[in-house]
Amino acid sequence: MIKMFELTIIVPVYNEELNLKRVEKELLSFIKISLKKTVILFVNDGSTDNSQQLIEDICQRNKEFSFIKFKENKGLSAALKAGFDIIETPLTGYLDADLQTSPKDFNILLKHVESYDLVTGIRTQRRDSFIKNISSKISNKIRNIFTHDGMKDTCCPLKIIKTNYAKNIPMFNGLHRFLPAMILLQKGTILQVPIQHFPRLAGEPKFGIRNRLLGSITDCFAYLWIKKKYIHYEVIKRG
Repeated sequence: MIKMFELTIIVPVYNEELNLKRVEKELLSFIKISLKKTVILFVNDGSTDNSQQLIEDICQRNKEFSFIKFKENKGLSAALKAGFDIIETPLTGYLDADLQTSPKDFNILLKHVESYDLVTGIRTQRRDSFIKNISSKISNKIRNIFTHDGMKDTCCPLKIIKTNYAKNIPMFNGLHRFLPAMILLQKGTILQVPIQHFPRLAGEPKFGIRNRLLGSITDCFAYLWIKKKYIHYEVIKRG
């Protein structure tokens, strides 16, 4: 059945029981209007609340939804990696379960996927706390010093990636902060476009200022190591 579809949206989940019914409603609405025939993949990153039961109920009700469940919490990068590994559709999307970005804005990104290998949102008029906004801006500037990818909002949790590029990304903890840079390492093309941003209505943020700033600096050195060692090749003929 998966060959009928063109886009798989990965939704990492870690203790989001208060948001999941709204996630179901919003994604079902998007599926009806999507520019590409779409399925949803939940990745339960070791949730300790009732998220798994809600995920299974959603998947039972809707044939377009499926899930994988981790034995224990491994982090956002691992959740994305697991999704990339099993996706079979030509396009991969990424959406956070907190719904601070709208699934409907995927259509804004999808208008550009014929010309670019990764299309990511820029969150306009961000609805976060002052401390979160400032720490995000600082960490984004730090990453730009290391990556030179030109991204204004590299951690925006609304992205479309061509799956063949996503599967070739060398993954490490913190990698979710460097997806555009990793596409550039593959000689791919990237684009950023403005999207909406909303306040978190339920649940708790999973990253604090320490993770956002100190984690970014540490991960930048990991990125530099991968960039130095990265192997890129292009097959032009096969017999």
